[in-house]
Amino acid sequence: MKISIKETNNPTIIKFEADTFLTNHKSYEFNNIDEASASPLAQQLFYLPFVKKVYISGNFIAIERYNIVEWKDVQNEVCDQIEDYLNSDGVVITDKTASKKVPVTVYAESTPNPSAMKFVANKKLVASTFDFTSIDEAKHSPLATKLFHLPFVKAVFMDENYISITKYDVAEWSDITMELREFIRNYIEEGKEIVAANAPEVFHKTTEQLDKNYDSLNDTSKEIVNILEEYVKPAVASDGGNIQFESYNPNTKTVKVILQGACSGCPSSTFTLKSGIENMLREMMKGRVELVEAING
Repeated sequence: MKISIKETNNPTIIKFEADTFLTNHKSYEFNNIDEASASPLAQQLFYLPFVKKVYISGNFIAIERYNIVEWKDVQNEVCDQIEDYLNSDGVVITDKTASKKVPVTVYAESTPNPSAMKFVANKKLVASTFDFTSIDEAKHSPLATKLFHLPFVKAVFMDENYISITKYDVAEWSDITMELREFIRNYIEEGKEIVAANAPEVFHKTTEQLDKNYDSLNDTSKEIVNILEEYVKPAVASDGGNIQFESYNPNTKTVKVILQGACSGCPSSTFTLKSGIENMLREMMKGRVELVEAING
């Protein structure tokens, strides 16, 4: 497990973000070491003299400090301590700890793909993207598995704070949207597991694995990945989808990508691919890219 340091708007509070979930989508707040008796991790942190408050939620630990130190002087040591603790199978929260219930809201949002709908939550759901096109693929996601038991669900895509669902033509969105929205909201609110803790590792999506994959690419491929990440992914994510770099052939100057979520099978995806992404890469990488193909449509 890898921990990264994230600053907040409050200079006394800093977040230590994990690449997997720590608390099964529940939130906990501890003001002192006595309150933290059922959280061995929080207790250990309170032994640091500058720790004022510990907040644990989703995939991060936020710590508020007293003014006796500055975060820049101690944050790396705290980050290493948390990472070592978690990688030594240290317990974050015991079952008897009372969680702070956080109201969950989920709203449905249409996408350019008439067969896909985006369900957006007011909290982070997953630490990586996951694309499931069958119930067999979804065995590492209890939520996706339950969704596939609904007869109209064809595919499930998860990213950050939303879930895109692609349906079969047997049902109309007007008949099933409310049912799906309430099902997802209740599931999250009950604190049930969305994806298994080992899912990022199984699907090669841990920070370490992704960094290794990126490092193995040639310089041109790295440039393409960076352009897709910065300019393309935010746009397709807003439509409930994702684009993933697959390969680059310097001889044919062809880039191959994988379209996921609402983008997969979308009638307008070919137009977007050609008029948008292909033109952008041609312009930004003159002479090195001529063609962009989606290997899954």
